[in-house]
Amino acid sequence: MTAPTVPLDGSRISRRQLRLTPAGEDEIDVESLGRCPLAVNGVPVQKARVKPGDTLTLRNAMVLLVATRRNDSSRDVDADFPFGEADRHGMVGESDAAWELRRALAFAARSSEHVLLLGESGAGKELAARAIHAMSERGKRALTTRNAATFPESLVDAELFGTAKNYPNPGMPERPGLIGEAHGSTLFLDEIGELSHTMQAHLLRVLDRGGEYQRLGDSRRLTADLRLVAATNRDASALKHDFAARLPLRIKLPGLNERLDDLPLLIRHLLVRLCTSTGNLLDRFFERRAGKVAEPRIDPDLVELLLRHRYTTHTRELERLLWLALSTSQDDYVAATHELRAELGNTVTETEIEPDKAAIEAALETARGNVTRATRLLGLRNRYVLYRLMRKVGIPTRD
Repeated sequence: MTAPTVPLDGSRISRRQLRLTPAGEDEIDVESLGRCPLAVNGVPVQKARVKPGDTLTLRNAMVLLVATRRNDSSRDVDADFPFGEADRHGMVGESDAAWELRRALAFAARSSEHVLLLGESGAGKELAARAIHAMSERGKRALTTRNAATFPESLVDAELFGTAKNYPNPGMPERPGLIGEAHGSTLFLDEIGELSHTMQAHLLRVLDRGGEYQRLGDSRRLTADLRLVAATNRDASALKHDFAARLPLRIKLPGLNERLDDLPLLIRHLLVRLCTSTGNLLDRFFERRAGKVAEPRIDPDLVELLLRHRYTTHTRELERLLWLALSTSQDDYVAATHELRAELGNTVTETEIEPDKAAIEAALETARGNVTRATRLLGLRNRYVLYRLMRKVGIPTRD
């Protein structure tokens, strides 16, 4: 089902540019009306029929990603945050996949069962664990966290269960261990698949309802009221079967390739964070309105390149690519630099869309006759290309 929305605009859009017409289920006819050249999936067009996953680029102005969205007004999770911004748990996303994840996390938070988070590296498993804890009845207590891959092999039992006073040597203080620290709260163990099957077996009793365990060097049996949220980038079948059975709630976290709708929102969110943390980058790359930070100045080609990239480490990889773009951009906008293209394996020169006479005149008018600035507005390689085009269409040049 289609529904009307408010007009799209931007600082470089001053008149009607596109006509969008529904063309059946999940397809739209698009027609260019303005002077800004249009490309669909990188190919210059005047008209086209587009489907979910396609990109529409208005040269040097904006990129539109075609996506479907369910008409779902009955979300049973907190939606009290501005569209496109991070929610109160730090999650960014408006795609169906993002909202399904929020629902799954909210359901897990209301339960008392142990949870297993499944997802590739960089998919946001720690963020999900913190959201579950914050929304649960245990959320008022501090979350206890540890990456299981960092346990020293000979000290895993001591790290998990703690040690009695004077153990293993006289004068040694009592240590509560992670189990003791998490009493009454939530224990998050990341990379649980790195824990050996032997050590997974040691956790079985404490994960049962009695929560029974022993500290090293202590004959007493202690009990802990804790909830385990474990995470792994492996398949659940890689875990010891009776350990995995004690983690009945399973949540699969989608990677960036499964939620490309959210990529432009994540790009903006990450750019704000990266530029805020580094010198004067915020002043250099972001627009300001009424004294407040507004949109980042981004080369549309950069957005399209990032939309077409296949991610393996997801948010971490996106952040690394944005750092590369920021550090190699020469102007006051975040560019699709040669270094970034080489990193993405995209060294092919983009197709240059030749503007018509009206587009050239409009760019020169906006630039107040400054050919260099008009060249940038038109997305051309250099001013000599613009001089050639001006002569071609009959616009006088100074030389």
